[in-house]
Amino acid sequence: MYDIIIIGGGVAGYSAALYAARFKLKSLVLTEEKGGRLKLTHIIENYPGVDAVSGTELMDAMEKQALKFGSEIKEEKVKGVIKENDIFRIITDKGEYESKTIVIATGVERRKLNIPGEKEFQNKGVSFCATCDGALFRDKIVAVVGGSDSAAKEALLLTQYAKKVYIIYRGERIHPEPITMEQINKKVDEGKIEIINNTNVLEIKGDVMMTHVILDKEYKGCKELKLDGIFIEIGGTPGSKLAQDLGVELDEKGYIKIDMESKTNVPGVFAAGDVTSTRWKQGIIAAAQGSYAAFSAFDYIKSK
Repeated sequence: MYDIIIIGGGVAGYSAALYAARFKLKSLVLTEEKGGRLKLTHIIENYPGVDAVSGTELMDAMEKQALKFGSEIKEEKVKGVIKENDIFRIITDKGEYESKTIVIATGVERRKLNIPGEKEFQNKGVSFCATCDGALFRDKIVAVVGGSDSAAKEALLLTQYAKKVYIIYRGERIHPEPITMEQINKKVDEGKIEIINNTNVLEIKGDVMMTHVILDKEYKGCKELKLDGIFIEIGGTPGSKLAQDLGVELDEKGYIKIDMESKTNVPGVFAAGDVTSTRWKQGIIAAAQGSYAAFSAFDYIKSK
């Protein structure tokens, strides 16, 4: 029997594990993949106290710290959670566990374009991770679909490998953080990045590998754009199915509703990170919520 089981091994999950262990709670992190999405980030420059670090380095350090204070971490996929009286039974692909409380820190799942060719050419030119696959496109022509800060950072990373990077965005203008936009503008001036606004990708085409995409409007007189690779960075959908099955209240977009102390409407269930309805999705926010979730779980157990 655990005091707290944390579902999700990203920033929020590891922060909850660290604080739970320091509260002397018997804690376990169950995660399908250690490190979460942040582990795929090339360079992080806005985490307080850290000048510049890769996502892998930061998440490995967080994991090591949680383990140091006594938390357990297991790579197992959680398939279901059942609440029986005041105890939670967590079912994974490898076994079952019981806990007095749970923290849901399952983040978001990458959103796809859902267009013809996307599935067929995945890993054949279509990618969802520049950190993972960018080096495969050295001296190639690629595109990033999306207009967020994450999309812009993906494009900047790809300029280290590709000879040309397009940013294709459906809106009037991309909207990264100001400092990221400054970096983008420099690459535009150098001819390394070209931005195509007010445009959607309708189809990805090719043979063995992808060769081009079809746009919904002409760009420089043509709806076909030759590409060797395309990186999809259009946000994600919350991984809140487990919470929903437990009767946890969600907002209209499917994110978990929490209060200022990371409590949900279900006693003993706490949530943290990108899966919550917090407006700003940042590592520092997830870390704070994770620590609050552990503190609230500690208080809940004491009250029992």
